[in-house]
Amino acid sequence: MVSYEQLEALKQFDGPTICNAIEFFSLRPRTAGFLKPEIRKIFPSHTRVVGYACTAKISALHPPTMEQKRLQETYYKAVWETPKPTITLIQDIDPEPIGSFWGEVQATVHRYLGCTAVVTSGGVRDLDEVFPTGFEYFARCVLVSHAYVHLEAVQCPVHVGGITVEPGALVFADKHGVVLIPEETVPYLPEACRAAQEAEFPVIHNCRKAIESVGVPAFASGTERLDSLMEWRREMANLREEATKKFTSLLRKNQ
Repeated sequence: MVSYEQLEALKQFDGPTICNAIEFFSLRPRTAGFLKPEIRKIFPSHTRVVGYACTAKISALHPPTMEQKRLQETYYKAVWETPKPTITLIQDIDPEPIGSFWGEVQATVHRYLGCTAVVTSGGVRDLDEVFPTGFEYFARCVLVSHAYVHLEAVQCPVHVGGITVEPGALVFADKHGVVLIPEETVPYLPEACRAAQEAEFPVIHNCRKAIESVGVPAFASGTERLDSLMEWRREMANLREEATKKFTSLLRKNQ
């Protein structure tokens, strides 16, 4: 496990920057490691969360059995024992979400147990009551009822947002979406994030500087504008390639 301070340091960066930085370590394809956009941030805030996953599966179509009711305590124990900070990932196994596991009561309980957010393929409710608590919702939809919602399994692999998440996975989420962070990258990830930002500087800075000095209409003609742009993009690509070599080598050397 990495330190709490190392995890908190990641919050200075947004989701896209985190994703760009992870690419430098060459650990997975660029199409892997993040949830599909069907899982979205529900509250209109700029809050970023990072934490270890406690996982569970729920259903709301039918009343729970006595055995399923007893899973509630098992689940709460799992949330409490998951390393902090904790984010719970819940797979709704119903054909379509019909009952919400999430509302004012569950959000308050989870805050009490040291959990900061939920990521779920199901729905959430009690938006007005939960928003002020600081507990974050990342969900597929908003629901009005809890129906017969109950737990089906605890601390198991869950399929949420098109990917499978294991208990204990390291999760980062903000208004852009949800990404899984390879834990071994965390000590180097802030530096990699800054490298990702610096790589984009030649394009962003030079384009903005030109816009401010001569205005957008001046770009309508002249091949020199395109020549400059392509040169700035080549510089960005070179910086990204250098960062990939650096962080891939750094990670391998320290494993």
